[in-house]
Amino acid sequence: MADNHRALVQLFVDMINSHDVSTIGEHTAAGHIDHNPIVDDGIEANAAFFQQIFDAFPDVKAVAHDVIVEGDRIAARLEYSGTHQGTFFGIPATGRTLNFQSIDIWRVEDGLLAEHWDQLDVAGMFHQLGADFYALQAQ
Repeated sequence: MADNHRALVQLFVDMINSHDVSTIGEHTAAGHIDHNPIVDDGIEANAAFFQQIFDAFPDVKAVAHDVIVEGDRIAARLEYSGTHQGTFFGIPATGRTLNFQSIDIWRVEDGLLAEHWDQLDVAGMFHQLGADFYALQAQ
C-alpha cells in the first residue's frame, strides 16, 4: 500500500511538472475535500486552481521531499519554483522567480487522494513577488 501512496504523490508532482490538469483524475478523487481556504472541494475546483497556477507561472516545477506514509495518510514536503509571468491573485506579472515549500497531508481513499491539508508561507510568497500580503488582505 505504501508504494501506491508514494506513487500518488509522484503522479501529483508529475501533473504539476507537465502542467497537464487533464491527468488530475489519475491521483485525485472526484469528491476531493480540500482544507485550503483558497481551493474549493472537488476535482474540478482542483483542476481550475492548478490551471491558474500554470497560467501565472508557466514554468512552475515541483519536487517531492520527505514523503511519509502511515495507514491511509501521506505527508510530504514539496518544493516549488517558477517565474511569475501572469496574474496571480490579482498581482500582475512581475517576472520574479518564486520559490517556496509546502507541507501537505493527504488522506487516501479507494486508491486516490480524497482529502488534503497544507501549510505554506503565503505572506512569504507574496513578499517574493513584491506584494504586501497583509495590505492585500485589508483591501
